[in-house]
Amino acid sequence: MKILAIYFILINTVAAIVCITDKVKAKTGGFRVPEKILFILSLLGGATAMYGTMLTIRHKTRHKRFMIGLPLIIAVQYVLLMFFCTL
Repeated sequence: MKILAIYFILINTVAAIVCITDKVKAKTGGFRVPEKILFILSLLGGATAMYGTMLTIRHKTRHKRFMIGLPLIIAVQYVLLMFFCTL
């Protein structure tokens, strides 16, 4: 359980950093992070930090795929976590 907690802390930290990096690159005109990578990080467990960061820095908030997709990913991950924790 401790390893799982450490994993989620790390993946959420990485997801937030990547999201912030993409926002900076969007403003300064550098290599952007593909949306596919943002979703992969979210699916790997970083959806909570990704969603919170996007709302905080107003990044990709006009993209319905993120504003609907990330809460759905969070909900599914929460249900799966609750299921596996009760086993």
